[in-house]
Amino acid sequence: MINNAVESVEMQGAVAGDDAAAVGSRVRQLRLVHGMSQRKLASLAGITNGAISMIEQNRVSPSIASLKKVLEVFGLSLAEFFARDFQPDPQVFYRRSALTKIADGPVVLRQVGGSNGRRKLQVLHETYAPGGDTGSTMLSHEGEEAGVIVRGQIEITVGQQCELLGPGDGYYFHSRLPHRFRNLGPEECEIVSSCTPPTF
Repeated sequence: MINNAVESVEMQGAVAGDDAAAVGSRVRQLRLVHGMSQRKLASLAGITNGAISMIEQNRVSPSIASLKKVLEVFGLSLAEFFARDFQPDPQVFYRRSALTKIADGPVVLRQVGGSNGRRKLQVLHETYAPGGDTGSTMLSHEGEEAGVIVRGQIEITVGQQCELLGPGDGYYFHSRLPHRFRNLGPEECEIVSSCTPPTF
C-alpha cells in the first residue's frame, strides 16, 4: 500500500526545496478548512488515500502533476496554493444586524459575509423603497447575477428586455448586459441576490 502511494506521488517534476517541506502542512490545512476527509479528497483527486496521508505527513514529495490534481478539487492554481494563507473563516453565521451595509438610501444593499476579499461570491439582501432606482445610467460589469424577489415588486431591465417581477419570481443574467432595477410600486421591495465575482 505504501509503495503504491509513493509511486503515485514521487514522479518526475516533483515539488522541490523549501516548497516541498511546506506542501504537506498546507494540503492538510486546505483540506480541513473545507471540512473534507483524506479519503474524500483522495477520491475526488483520483489518487490513493495513502498518498494523501503521506503527503500531509511530509513523508513524500508529490509530483507537480499529483499536486495539481489535489488543487483542482479546490479550484486553485499552484501559485494560489503557495501564496494564500488557508485559515477557516472566523465567522459562518450572520445576524441581520451584522450584515455589512454597502449602499443606503432609497436602495439599501446589505452584504452577507463581511468584507472578506477572498470571496468569489457576493450575497446581498436588497431593499428598494417606493421609487427606489439604481439609476438612469444602466449598470454593466463583468460577471453573472441572480436573485429572487421576496416581497413587493421590481421592474428589471436587462438589455432590451424589461419585466415586472413579484414575490417568488427570479432572474439570472450576465452582468455585462446593461441593467437597471426600479421599484415603481407603492410598497417596499425586498430581494435576495448573488453575483460572481463580487461587484461592490
